[in-house]
Amino acid sequence: MLTIRLSRTGARKQPHYRVVVIEKERARNGRPVEVVGTYNPRTNPATVDLKRERVEYWVSKGAKMSSRVSKLVSKPAPASAGSAA
Repeated sequence: MLTIRLSRTGARKQPHYRVVVIEKERARNGRPVEVVGTYNPRTNPATVDLKRERVEYWVSKGAKMSSRVSKLVSKPAPASAGSAA
């Protein structure tokens, strides 16, 4: 079973996260199927960079989102996103 969750990167006390599609049984920072975005909670406001079409694709294939990722996805996309090109 696939899940969409956060994978922590960054130095100690300086968290930075990747939003990954990964098998549920794998370790938190194990090899993902696909990296679908990033999340940086240290900026003000927190920076969320998602490939929303890929997240929707994986959810349609049966992947479950973690509670934190579902909160990040439910926030509206910023108007200045580079998807207009």
